[in-house]
Amino acid sequence: MNDGGEGTGRATRSKRADARRNEKTLLDAAAAIFVASGVDAPVRDIAARAGVGVGTIYRHFPTRSDLIIAVYRHQVEACAEAGPALLETSPTPHVALARWIDLFVDFLVTKHGLAGVLQSDNTGFEALHTYFLDRLVPVCTQLLDAAVASGEIRSELRAYELMRGVGNLCVGAESDPRYDARRLVGLLVAGLRGPN
Repeated sequence: MNDGGEGTGRATRSKRADARRNEKTLLDAAAAIFVASGVDAPVRDIAARAGVGVGTIYRHFPTRSDLIIAVYRHQVEACAEAGPALLETSPTPHVALARWIDLFVDFLVTKHGLAGVLQSDNTGFEALHTYFLDRLVPVCTQLLDAAVASGEIRSELRAYELMRGVGNLCVGAESDPRYDARRLVGLLVAGLRGPN
């Protein structure tokens, strides 16, 4: 006679998978709202976009700081995973790099609000910044190396420099509608090609 242990195990794994999907949906919705409206956007807007009640968000993320940190980590992982996928699916490595930088800009716009939220926790902010560099610099390096190897871009630029430059171009973009950081970042990425 089956004691149900195997079925219970499958049900538990299924619930965990559902919980991960639900959390991903919440984090995707929060990231989109943060990009559009900043990290101070009302939680009800995030809930509406995710198709859940406000209480569901607070069950997963009891404070705004918890939500912002989770979105930050979620976006770092999404950027890290996107690099290799874009290299496989883009027509050229330079196109893959440009598409990845576009995702990175979305991430940076969200990230700007993080500093204010974590002001009182410098250790936490430093740990997240280290995590950010550890996960994304190798991905950007892989994209740059592929574009250099294909002969599409110059070879003297390092990933950290490019990411820092893009970051600097994004500073203040969320508070000045006359400033189009994405356009300037696009010019920077196009300029990597150098003279023909």
